[in-house]
Amino acid sequence: MIKIILWGRMLQMARKEEAVKLFKQGYNCAQAVLLVFRDVTGLDKETSLKLGSSFGGGLGRLGEVCGAVSGMLMVAGLLAGYTEQKDKEAHYQLVLTLVNNFMTEHDTLLCRDLLAKGMAGKKSLCTQAITTAVELVEELLLEKG
Repeated sequence: MIKIILWGRMLQMARKEEAVKLFKQGYNCAQAVLLVFRDVTGLDKETSLKLGSSFGGGLGRLGEVCGAVSGMLMVAGLLAGYTEQKDKEAHYQLVLTLVNNFMTEHDTLLCRDLLAKGMAGKKSLCTQAITTAVELVEELLLEKG
C-alpha cells in the first residue's frame, strides 16, 4: 500500500483511492471516510472503526442517511465542530454547505435512494458517494486550513 504524505497529510487522490479500497475490503462507507482522515482528526484506527460502525447502510442498513455523508459530517465535527454556543450557527452553515454539495452530485442523502439509482452497480454507486464525501472534506475543510 502506497500512501503519499505531504506535511503529514495524505494527498487528495491518495485519500480517495484509500477510502474506496477500504470499502472494497469490507468496511462500511462511514468507516472508510473516517479512516482516511485519521491523520487530521487524531482518531486512532480502532476508534474510527467503532465510531463509524453504526452508520453503514444508511444507519445500520436502514437505508436512511448515506454512511459516506455521516462519515463526512463526523469528520467535519472533529475538524470544525463547535464547543461554544456562539459557534453553533457557523458550524450548521458548514454542514448545510457539505450536504448541499453532496446532493448536487447525487440528488439525495438517502442510502436507499442512492442504491435504487444504481441497483446493478451497488458497489460502484457507494464508491462514488465515498469519493464525493472525501472530496468535499478536502475542499471545504482541509484546503481552507
